[in-house]
Amino acid sequence: MSSEVPAQYRRVLSGMRPTGQLHLGHYHGVLKNWVELQQQYKCYFFVADWHALTTHYEDPSIIGDSTWDMVIDWLAAGVDHGLADLFIQSSIPEHAELHLLLSMITPLGWLERVPSYKDQQEKLKEKDLATYGFLGYPLLQSADILMYKSGLVPVGADQVAHVELTREIARRFNHLYGREPGFEEKAEAAIKKMGKKNAKMFIKLRNAYQQDGDQEAIGVARALLEAQQNITVGDKERLYGYLDGSGRVVLPEPQALLTKASKMPGLDGQKMSKSYNNTIALRDKPEDVEKKLRTMPTDPARVRRTDPGDPAKCPVWQFHEVYSDESVCDWVQKGCRSASIGCLDCKQPVVEAVLTELKPIQERAQEYTEQPDLVRSIISEGNEKARDVAKETLEDVKFAMGINIV
Repeated sequence: MSSEVPAQYRRVLSGMRPTGQLHLGHYHGVLKNWVELQQQYKCYFFVADWHALTTHYEDPSIIGDSTWDMVIDWLAAGVDHGLADLFIQSSIPEHAELHLLLSMITPLGWLERVPSYKDQQEKLKEKDLATYGFLGYPLLQSADILMYKSGLVPVGADQVAHVELTREIARRFNHLYGREPGFEEKAEAAIKKMGKKNAKMFIKLRNAYQQDGDQEAIGVARALLEAQQNITVGDKERLYGYLDGSGRVVLPEPQALLTKASKMPGLDGQKMSKSYNNTIALRDKPEDVEKKLRTMPTDPARVRRTDPGDPAKCPVWQFHEVYSDESVCDWVQKGCRSASIGCLDCKQPVVEAVLTELKPIQERAQEYTEQPDLVRSIISEGNEKARDVAKETLEDVKFAMGINIV
């Protein structure tokens, strides 16, 4: 974790759109990562139902049912509501208000240049995406992140641009509104609270950075600030801004936490995706899972059982790379190339491995499905905790902008 993000903001925020059943691609690409992150950071995981409306506004019926099914899948996959706060985006109206306030300072060109804007319009030609909601969804995403002063945002390489946009918006906001009345005096008063030795060190490091451009000095100064117990969170925010010559850091800039690309292929060898109709849902019945895997396409060169094949040209091999150990992979390579095993023989270890992986997830999902009140209670508690943080942030933002708070 970089020292650029203050200790009190070592938070992770991530969300998923409720637009259908979760599948193995979600499990390997997102949920397993969430389970690890919740052990290391304060995590906020949310159902992005407003984001789902940007592409499903004409028929939003899928969003409601998918919301609760998705939460159940999260819990079944190992997301722990005792370690992470789980909430529904639309239950926190502060997200919409922050989105509105940030829209006042966000140049239109910043939204138009987000790579996914034109990419998604191209991929989803069957949908009318010429709406403000679709253009503005990266800004809503920025509001989601900044609302919880999230230091880290787990994303794939294709989503880094969204985090960079959020950083630019935070930087612009702090530049415009971080200069509170009496900022210099308040910052100097905060330095004195650090004690003589620490105050002297902080001033020396600040001068080294501002006068000499010493990048190492600013890192040491930030670490020094993080360790202070005698100053308030507000004072720390002022001193972070005082350190780099800006103003009070109202909205800290988040960092992208690059996640490994999911290696989970679809049944046809492409990326597993609902739009390709090549998925195995986390709650597919065992017999349906087995049928899907047994009917997977294989190397087209293997017309007959006796024809040798090339695993590199077979989608089943990609599943072996995810699920099989070295000995099984070696058996597949040799058996396929020599035609000593058939395609159904090759698929059997994959069938067994996938069913083994899904069994405990499905058992836990069934337990939660039979306890809808428990699931709603978990979300209600998460909504309450998330909203408490959201209210504090929005008050900070409105105060900085000079908007009266009733």
